[in-house]
Amino acid sequence: MRYDFDELINRRGTNSYKWDSAAKADVLPLWVADMDFRTAPAITEALSRRVSHGIFGYTRVPEAYYQAVTTWFSRRHGWHMRKEWMIYTSGVVPAISAIIKALARPGDKVLVQPPVYNCFFSSIRNNACEAACSPLLRTGDTYQMDFDDLERKAADPKVKIMLLCNPHNPAGRVWTREELTRMGEICLRHDVTVVADEIHCELVFPPYAYTPFASVSEEFQRRSVTCISPSKAFNIAGLQIANIVAEDDDMRQRIDRAININEVCDVNPFGVEATIAAYNEGEEWLTQLIDYLQGNYDYMRDFCAEHLPRFPLAKLEGTYLVWMDCSALRLPSETLEQALIEEAGLWLNAGAMYHSPQEGFMRWNIACPRTRLAEALERFRKFAASR
Repeated sequence: MRYDFDELINRRGTNSYKWDSAAKADVLPLWVADMDFRTAPAITEALSRRVSHGIFGYTRVPEAYYQAVTTWFSRRHGWHMRKEWMIYTSGVVPAISAIIKALARPGDKVLVQPPVYNCFFSSIRNNACEAACSPLLRTGDTYQMDFDDLERKAADPKVKIMLLCNPHNPAGRVWTREELTRMGEICLRHDVTVVADEIHCELVFPPYAYTPFASVSEEFQRRSVTCISPSKAFNIAGLQIANIVAEDDDMRQRIDRAININEVCDVNPFGVEATIAAYNEGEEWLTQLIDYLQGNYDYMRDFCAEHLPRFPLAKLEGTYLVWMDCSALRLPSETLEQALIEEAGLWLNAGAMYHSPQEGFMRWNIACPRTRLAEALERFRKFAASR
């Protein structure tokens, strides 16, 4: 079956955070990280069956849920997790916050690699910890880990946790096994627990391949925690479900207690049903989605090469989030974000949001029909030409 990712779906008036937040109705939003595509039909059918029952009480997570998750990761990614290692919760951000609460104390440091997902910083701050930044190195059209700096920062005895973004948002990197190995060995040497946010793990473009950090070695698996969810790959973030995977019993018990302290220990019936359907029946839809997203990136890359050569893009290996260097405009990214909204009717995310060490970067969400992406690029081209 062929799925139609070109269909233009009106999301306004649905209480969409992405589409209904702008003051003006003509603003084109390519900011919040959800997609403008309908999810896999298998998911909507599963949800429809559940809705038709008509009773939505408290949910018991069934064996079929664990089986769907573990089988998917074993078959697709060679990571053989066990049901006993899993803790379900309402999202990856609540998961990260609870993990920090469990594994660090107020005043401890958490190692991050900016530019990186903004909620890492709020989760660190909300647990009265401090971010220790080891910025990624910009090399041509891509980013690399600064292993020498990472070693220095990890050696600080106050650093207890490293938050790994794999694949990386917003730099678009899919970390290789070799990079993960070197990073993991640094953390082992300095008794730093790796907490891997792998929410974008399914959105990887050939020839790149996602490697779960915990799958690299048995020692890494014992000394790490992984956060996963079908929400990004299947566009079901609003269903509020994620999983924490921790092999170590003591670590997992501490996290489970923090999950309960933070009151994010329950999930809703729709998230459970959607996860089972996604992993059991959604693979062909996902395959076609990835192909379409890669086509969107190729279109954007070619458009920028021809019409916007002053605005280089980071090479996109995974995710649907493109990192653009807009420093040619000589505007702080937050100022540029507002100017684009007001003058071009285009909403992008300011790079400052991700603690970018360089100024003037913007993040584009290209998970939309290609005609919509083309319109957004044309709006940006006209804006840039007027400056």
